[in-house]
Amino acid sequence: MIKLSLNEAMKIGFIGGGKLAFALANGFINAGLAKPDEITASCHPSDVVSAEAFKGLGAAAFFDNKPVVERSEVVIVSVKPDVVVPALKEIKDLPASKNKLFISVAMGITTGSIEKILPHEARVIRVMPNTPALVKEGAAALSRGSRATPEDATLTAELFRAVGSCEEVPEYQMDAVTALSGSGPAYVYMLIESLADGGVRCGLPRDLALRLAAQTTLGAAAMLKSGGHPAIMKDNVTSPAGSTAEGTYHLEKNGFRAAVIGAVAAAKDRCKVVSEQLNN
Repeated sequence: MIKLSLNEAMKIGFIGGGKLAFALANGFINAGLAKPDEITASCHPSDVVSAEAFKGLGAAAFFDNKPVVERSEVVIVSVKPDVVVPALKEIKDLPASKNKLFISVAMGITTGSIEKILPHEARVIRVMPNTPALVKEGAAALSRGSRATPEDATLTAELFRAVGSCEEVPEYQMDAVTALSGSGPAYVYMLIESLADGGVRCGLPRDLALRLAAQTTLGAAAMLKSGGHPAIMKDNVTSPAGSTAEGTYHLEKNGFRAAVIGAVAAAKDRCKVVSEQLNN
């Protein structure tokens, strides 16, 4: 088994060279976890833009998956879920696929499905990141496959913390993670848009309303990261018979919390259906 160390730069490859892969590569380089010339990515033949972006980092880019595996110690599978199986079948018989850590960021594909394709010696970890990783504020969760080691999990967490946060969860919780943090940015964007619309209704210019709504959301999240419970922080903003009390009453009356809870539950149910389709 190849020993990987967090104390030295690693050779990292990406099967799939889209925006998330580029963001991860950039984060790894900035964190000192990888050197630009030791990063390799494979891009779709029609995606010359992504290939040039990786070359702009100083990395190698190919239109073939095989060099990624041959040049790397850690291989990150960052293609769309329906492309994972054919992409891995291309490289499964390569001698270089043995004794290697494969990290999949494809939604819904289980570690078991990936392990069935790859050589027995390969280790697999599944990660669910989200789009704020593009601005190094991602929220990711990882699950180990049956052959992945605690050291593999530690390494993977360190890699993804270069672009945000990363937690370890049992794989059966991955659908819930996807529904919450994977889909969650969309819910937050809807909240920000609605706050801005409310500001416009009350007379604010739209550009100002949107800036205030975005910064308010960012600031509230930053306060939570510093410690404390959201209920306590909400109470700290809510004065007796004040405007916030009136606003939160309106939200409660119209089922705000129930709607958000229901959205996460509905997304989880959909994730389960998609996962069953992908892994059959």
